[in-house]
Amino acid sequence: MDNITYFPTYTLMKPRDSNSYRHIYFTCFLVLYIMIVLVNTWVSVVIVLEKALHEPMYIFLCNLCVNDIYGATGFYPKILHDLMLDSYMIPSYMCAFQTFVIYASVMCDCATVTVMAYDRHVAICQPLDYHTKLNKFSCSVLLCFCWILPVVFMIIVLLLSNRLKLCKYHINKLYCDNWSMVKLSCESTVINNIYGYFVISFYFCLSVCIFLSYIKLIIACKDSLECRRKFWQTCVPHIFTVINYMIALFFDAMYVRYGSNNVSESLQNFLALEMLIVPPLANPVIYGLKLQEVRKRILKSFVNIRKQ
Repeated sequence: MDNITYFPTYTLMKPRDSNSYRHIYFTCFLVLYIMIVLVNTWVSVVIVLEKALHEPMYIFLCNLCVNDIYGATGFYPKILHDLMLDSYMIPSYMCAFQTFVIYASVMCDCATVTVMAYDRHVAICQPLDYHTKLNKFSCSVLLCFCWILPVVFMIIVLLLSNRLKLCKYHINKLYCDNWSMVKLSCESTVINNIYGYFVISFYFCLSVCIFLSYIKLIIACKDSLECRRKFWQTCVPHIFTVINYMIALFFDAMYVRYGSNNVSESLQNFLALEMLIVPPLANPVIYGLKLQEVRKRILKSFVNIRKQ
């Protein structure tokens, strides 16, 4: 009884037709997880080992890849465990930990993309001041901003949720998220809701800043062919990532708060999983392989491995 009192156990949603297709789901998630880890690790290792890539733009890309591995590890091992054992239970402390890892990772991705947009803005609009404004110290500060702010936000989120008394224990999702846990409470959740909207608004403002910087870049590049080439090569991937994240986060946040039970389970799972599947796979491809220097080093490392 003490365990039930202090460490309640939640039940998570079972994937559709999991009894029939459990092994297929397991294989798909395992392949996705292996691909995410391998691709992001490869890009990160290439950037770390190649001194020519020790520039702010590539360091931020390395941070993005490491963070994607971290976020994916918060989701995939648990769903693989559930599918293997056909058990969809999770203790409350593990649920809180999974929520922390997944959403801190998503916030860190959004912040990192914002920092990368600032890097491109300075590189294209103020090239003479680039190494002054983005020196080792400022890069370290920006990286700390990317990691520390999500951690602080999520600690406050979980502390606010932990004070609530729960009346139900079923989470209608494949993984834990904060608002799904909050909805199980039989107490007032007004403070949680207000703080949640504050966090969402903060990262929405970061996205607005990114788009404003891109508008300035477009204006600055209109008379220069070289400038336009740099913009299309390095900034268009940022736009794709930001739009993908903002759409996924907006629909996920709105659905979990106000979504109807009439929405099909397939659509629910797609909205919940899209931001955990697409960005970790797409980011190293649309950033790493589109950037010429990174692409050259990756191909060089691949050739060296084959020769060995």
